[in-house]
Amino acid sequence: MASRDGRGPLTSLVRGILGLLGGRSRPSAPAKSPRSRPTITPALSPGQGGQTATREVRPPARGRLTITYAPQRDGAPDAGEIVWTWVPYEENDGRGKDRPVLVIGHDGADRVFAVRLTSKAHDGDRDYLSIGTGPWDSQGRPSWVDIEQLYSVPVRGMRREAAALDRRRFAGVAAALQGRYGWLNEV
Repeated sequence: MASRDGRGPLTSLVRGILGLLGGRSRPSAPAKSPRSRPTITPALSPGQGGQTATREVRPPARGRLTITYAPQRDGAPDAGEIVWTWVPYEENDGRGKDRPVLVIGHDGADRVFAVRLTSKAHDGDRDYLSIGTGPWDSQGRPSWVDIEQLYSVPVRGMRREAAALDRRRFAGVAAALQGRYGWLNEV
């Protein structure tokens, strides 16, 4: 007995099963040749390369860095602010990731010193200081400041301001850095 479209029941059954499985019951039209697409080179993230690269640097000698607190919502990275920039991995092999850093002072006219933040727990690790939660982490996770590694971030190398750390918590970070490196603390 033929179906409404003139096909037999077995043909309709096979086509129905193939349709459910994603197969085709008849040969498809010849494939069109793929259009050549332009090669897209991903743009570098601010802070990733060239003159605007964020670099891990050796901590300045005792008394050679002044830690200040002067956050201003003006689009420029100021001491006390958490900003986002590309940060190289410890291996310094060209890899890294976009992450928040806490600005602690100036490194000349067009760069700032910063320490990186992480949401990975480091309770009991003397190289990390807990600063709790804040608007810099959209998921509300607790954060730790890595006081062992220091970065020089170009003003043009930051991606965006995230938040200002309140003075009390920033003072705790400044005291830990002063205790470790002997830097001047004007907080």
